[in-house]
Amino acid sequence: MSVPKWEDLNMDCLVNVLTRVGIESLLLGAPFVCQSWYKASLHPSCWQIINFQKIESGPLSWYFYDGITTEFIKSIINRSRGNATAVWLPDDCTEEALRYIADECPALKALILSGNLCYRYFPVIPELISKWKNLEQLRLGRLSNMERVFEEINCHCKNFYWLCAFGANIERDTASAIVTFLPNIKYLYMRKANIDRESLEMILQVCKELVLLDARDCVGYECDDQLLKLASHISNFQHEGSTLFDYEDYWGPNEHDSIYDDYLSD
Repeated sequence: MSVPKWEDLNMDCLVNVLTRVGIESLLLGAPFVCQSWYKASLHPSCWQIINFQKIESGPLSWYFYDGITTEFIKSIINRSRGNATAVWLPDDCTEEALRYIADECPALKALILSGNLCYRYFPVIPELISKWKNLEQLRLGRLSNMERVFEEINCHCKNFYWLCAFGANIERDTASAIVTFLPNIKYLYMRKANIDRESLEMILQVCKELVLLDARDCVGYECDDQLLKLASHISNFQHEGSTLFDYEDYWGPNEHDSIYDDYLSD
């Protein structure tokens, strides 16, 4: 009996397998097994989920010690042929690359932006939202004009349900924009945000579709029975560690603080 060869594996099955591996394996592993694996690794289905942040901290980081280039980002996006549904942008992404992704990824459902990107390109981000009409999930950093982003989402992204604004300043105007433009939000992550009690109450009173609200380790409010009652419609309301004042200003950071994990649902 002859031994089956890798190149004889059904192409559809092989592509299905490679859609489950990470970007490093698609670049450094699969293409070098044999010709059929190389061909399969170029299939657009393998490039629907693109995590450039893995490259920044993975085996390829040595190659991009000066940062991930715009040309490289474009080449990876091109492999998806417009089918990319989730993109994690690298910290050193250029405006040119960001605009290219907006033009070439019309099927995008999830976009993860770092705090640095939000700071550098805050005038550009609202403008680009209109090109991602299928957007459902968005992670922002400390973006100063979130109100405009929410307004654009309301106009163009009818299936949007998931927002992460880790460490953001959720002021009254921002909270008002959330309840005005995202009243049906289901998942809202704002851990370590600055948010006062009135702004939090506004969100709790209006956003009745919330399934999860992560307001842990925030500064500006302390949870009590009244807030818990307002949040009773939320199956998962997380508020632990939130305080009225930022005690680190007086005592310094907690040595047991852990690094924040990226939020993105399956």
